[in-house]
Amino acid sequence: MASPEELREVRLQKVDLLRQNNIDPYPADTNKTHSISQIVTEFESISNQNQNVTIVGRIMSMRGQGAILFADLYDGTGRFQIVLKKDDAISYTGHDVDGFEIFTETADTGDFIEVTGNLFVTKSGQNSLEVKGWRMLTKSLLPIPDEFYGLKDQDERYRKRYLDILLDEEVKDLFVKKSKFWDVTRSFFKEREFLEVETPTLEVTTGGAEANPFKTYHNDFDLNVYLRISVGELWQKRLMAAGLEKVFEIGRIYRNEGSSPEHVQEFTNLEFYWAYADYRDCMQLTQELYRKIATEVFGKTEFTTRGHTFDLAVEWPEIDYVSEVKNQTGIDPLLDSEESMKAKLDELGVKYEGENRERLVDSLWKYCRKNISGPAFLVNHPELVSPLSKQLPDRPHQTQRFQIILAGSEVGNGFSELNDPVKQSERFDIQEGLLASGDAEAMMKDEEFIEMLEYGMPPACGFGFGERLFSFLADKPIREVQIFPLMKPRE
Repeated sequence: MASPEELREVRLQKVDLLRQNNIDPYPADTNKTHSISQIVTEFESISNQNQNVTIVGRIMSMRGQGAILFADLYDGTGRFQIVLKKDDAISYTGHDVDGFEIFTETADTGDFIEVTGNLFVTKSGQNSLEVKGWRMLTKSLLPIPDEFYGLKDQDERYRKRYLDILLDEEVKDLFVKKSKFWDVTRSFFKEREFLEVETPTLEVTTGGAEANPFKTYHNDFDLNVYLRISVGELWQKRLMAAGLEKVFEIGRIYRNEGSSPEHVQEFTNLEFYWAYADYRDCMQLTQELYRKIATEVFGKTEFTTRGHTFDLAVEWPEIDYVSEVKNQTGIDPLLDSEESMKAKLDELGVKYEGENRERLVDSLWKYCRKNISGPAFLVNHPELVSPLSKQLPDRPHQTQRFQIILAGSEVGNGFSELNDPVKQSERFDIQEGLLASGDAEAMMKDEEFIEMLEYGMPPACGFGFGERLFSFLADKPIREVQIFPLMKPRE
């Protein structure tokens, strides 16, 4: 069996043969008259016109020998069989050469070609195009993998996603669904008169989430800057002060943290902010959104993923954060000591990063959430783990925050936004202390944001979710639903 290097050398010789015949193996133009999907869906009406048609596409397979050849073309919209007969005196478009002969000498699977001819039905009943003329559009130098076997190695699939999508219709359909996922989301908010905005992706201080940021350098400003870790939360809140009542943004965010089936370093998120509304209003709106996404993108509301089954159409119960942690672990996250928390985490075999109270409480909750299939609203979070949320009026150490729980994980986070500048400054000071003690995920203090709050920001709610939700509904690891996930260079 020939090696890839040997096969490439043979194909380079075919490139030379084309050029020897004054044929450009990589022309820029095409003469396409129809897409393959048009030919497939309108075959009878087009063939009745008794006119030549021109289609283009990649050769996916070739068969036959001698005086008749068959090939399947794929143009991204569909697949169609073409037939070349030696006795038909096939031309090479625009050149005085024997088209059939030059095809047999230079064409391979993987090549992009243009073919012109008439539509007909073979004796076996196969709708086909009888080629009268053809032209090379792109001569491939490497053979595409066999369609039946495809790409089996996951690393190769991610590195060569262009082949993975080409050879696996399910992968292509996944990304079509993902595009629709964001289309439905965008339409949902525009129908409700939310204004789509764009906020900075480079920031002097990161905000809106607790995550370790990527750091870079701005040459012109002589300044260290960070890639954002949220979709402009603190910027969108400034727009609340500007008098914009409803805003949203769909964009990329970056977090310099570990990888898992639920975590990657670069991904797409949505965040919206709604003035004169609170977290209860947000809960109702997001429930409507999730159900709309489920029905319009996936055509169902019941899903099975990561060992959990849930139905978005049922009522979503509320789960009290403190009570749930107490019920599952015996620890009260508001009252028990850090030593008790560490002892319980060790007993449960839970690895935790950082020994400050916020990280310990968060680690306890993450242990508990795995046992909840959802859909459910997690509510009444401790103030310590919610530095941007308003407090509950009757429970000052808990907040007006909610998270949507599906399949043992959070797939959405919202709250009534804290707009008291003094309290927000105090919360930021606590976070700054955590940063100084080595907690890389704690929030930085944004003095200009505090200044905005001092001018006054109306009561508002905010919410965000990302492509983790799509990966859960599709029952795929999050890297699988990214077209080009970040890959380490080959050694």
